[in-house]
Amino acid sequence: MQTVNTLARRVVVSPGMCSGGSLVFGEVGDWTWEAVAAACRTNVHAARTATGDPAYLSFYYYRVRGGKVVHPHGLAFGDELDLTSRVFQFGSQSTLTLHVLAPAGLHRADVPLEPEEFYENPHPDCMYVENWNRWIARTRPGTNADLATTAPPDFEFADLPRIPNRFSPRGIVGRAREAGTFCTDAPPGFVAGPTTSYTYPLDTVRDVNGAGLVYFASYFAIFDTALLRLWRELGRDDARFLERRVVDQKMGYFGNADLGAVFTVNVRRWTSETRPEVEIADLSLHDSTTGKLLAATSIEAEVAAG
Repeated sequence: MQTVNTLARRVVVSPGMCSGGSLVFGEVGDWTWEAVAAACRTNVHAARTATGDPAYLSFYYYRVRGGKVVHPHGLAFGDELDLTSRVFQFGSQSTLTLHVLAPAGLHRADVPLEPEEFYENPHPDCMYVENWNRWIARTRPGTNADLATTAPPDFEFADLPRIPNRFSPRGIVGRAREAGTFCTDAPPGFVAGPTTSYTYPLDTVRDVNGAGLVYFASYFAIFDTALLRLWRELGRDDARFLERRVVDQKMGYFGNADLGAVFTVNVRRWTSETRPEVEIADLSLHDSTTGKLLAATSIEAEVAAG
């Protein structure tokens, strides 16, 4: 099915879109750009501001809800999935895109993806992804500091459906940015462990995209790298780390960085008092020199016993 704001297609999981790292998140990001390009009739790969400078459809909030069958660490070569993507109006310089990845044949392609399914009644076997994207541009050549929000003149959004206010992530993301964490309150029934900090030098080879920005999917890998270090310090093995089932992950992008940057990653684990297999990892990423918050994430996961 294809309409002005919805794309549906069968996809096959390839080696370039699955791993224990960030590959699947990058692939979904590409699908978001494709969906926005079709819905808004804008060349998102070569967009320009009114003054002719490059404009980028950046990721500001990325949420993943893993299912029992389809989840970020559960994809294998050759898996067939039915992908439905729908783009919503979210202001004059933003879009909100929802995706559902279903086992092939489970999710009817002629049924549009409604917000109620995503937020209130998700299918237990499917993976759902929410992307809030904002148009940005550099304010100064040669640096990724002080990026400005600015949309290209040909960005068409007026005919897109609006997301109901009760589903808007603006409040969630705003509180996380102000507090530096998505766990602004103790999750009910969870107990927090100590906060551990790690240093991460920006990897110029892996973490930077073709526009010279820190690649949005690299933030997932950076956070997982820090979490794996804590995991090992707890005496857990790497195999169990890869076997985690991500139930719900929220990622907020609040800044970018220049080449040579060094990050401080703060990690805190929340453990359930009633379900020992469920954990929440609360992480934040700061510039080690300035202390500026660049990103935050929370990862609720089911962990195999052992």
